[in-house]
Amino acid sequence: MLLSVCQALSVSGSTLVIAITALTGNWLAPNPGLATLPIALQFAVTMVTTIPASYFMAYVGRRVGFTCGQVIGITGALLATWSIIEGWFWLFAISSGLIGAHNAFWQYYRFAAAESAGKAFRARAISYVLAGGILAAFVGPQLAKWNIDLFAPYRFAGAYFVICILGIVTVALLQFVRIPNPVLQNLNSGGRRIREIARQPEFFVAVLSSAIGYGIMNLLMTSTPLAMKYCGYEFSASATVIQWHVFGMFFPSFFTGHLIRWMGTQRVILTGAFAIAACIAINLYDTAFINFFTSLLLLGIGWNFLFIGGTNLLTHVYTAEERAKVQAAHDFIVFGTVAVTAFFSGAIQQIFGWFLLNLIALAPTGIVAFALFWCRAHLKESDCVG
Repeated sequence: MLLSVCQALSVSGSTLVIAITALTGNWLAPNPGLATLPIALQFAVTMVTTIPASYFMAYVGRRVGFTCGQVIGITGALLATWSIIEGWFWLFAISSGLIGAHNAFWQYYRFAAAESAGKAFRARAISYVLAGGILAAFVGPQLAKWNIDLFAPYRFAGAYFVICILGIVTVALLQFVRIPNPVLQNLNSGGRRIREIARQPEFFVAVLSSAIGYGIMNLLMTSTPLAMKYCGYEFSASATVIQWHVFGMFFPSFFTGHLIRWMGTQRVILTGAFAIAACIAINLYDTAFINFFTSLLLLGIGWNFLFIGGTNLLTHVYTAEERAKVQAAHDFIVFGTVAVTAFFSGAIQQIFGWFLLNLIALAPTGIVAFALFWCRAHLKESDCVG
């Protein structure tokens, strides 16, 4: 439950960042095509940090690692506030990178929950921690609306200062979290090589579903505020759409674990792929507010099924001594994909427009479905259900 509350606070800050970073970048950037560069840098640093963060926590424990990650995030948010006041785009980009490093640490909340739960409860434990993000669906965008002009006339600076407060509260809560200490002798032995583990079909499908689900979600989510701005909508409208998108990301977590036990991981992942395909179809049909609203809600649901399904499947491919490197490899690939989509989303939309951006997103979604059918004969039924 503590991890779920910490997840809610961390995702609230992340949702706030998603709602305003592209707009802040567009305001500070010397070129409109660079508007999404700060958020791309954020995800790139998240990708780079996933490996050292995983190994660091393997040796010092989850609580110490999570606390250090929050301190990095507080520092980044303070720098972002200062950079907006001074009007320095490149310092703002650097501060976004620090926030990205912070994100790499709290992404491991879900694995910490899995390690603290029995095998039968593992999928639900992951789901319940991610369910903490439901609070973020309402808190994050509302904080952005309420504090966007806190330091007027320096728009958006106040919202980043609020992230500092969220980080401080999270640090306090983390001191009460009790997670089993790492077994250093097992970690040092290392287990199998990552290349051997990666040959397992379960690993391939787990990484593919998580990476493509997160990448496509990020591609469309980060572009939506800009697309709505170009269509003439006010910031409050895009903040509302992001709010319900985040609700769609985390509300299914209350029952995704149960669905995995009932339907199997493969079917849950496939359902997520269909939800994202439906989102893209709605975006291609029209740019009315209801289309943005509905498509982003479906996008969140699709991400939830793909990400929780992939995470759960991954927990079946490694032993305790292999945990750190497998989790690090998984998140490195996932956030590498996210960084690429964040970097190119602004440029694609600027050059080709919202319609083509959605067409590009459709192909990777089909790859997930194809991979599931292709690997179906090789996947263990126990893993698919578990």
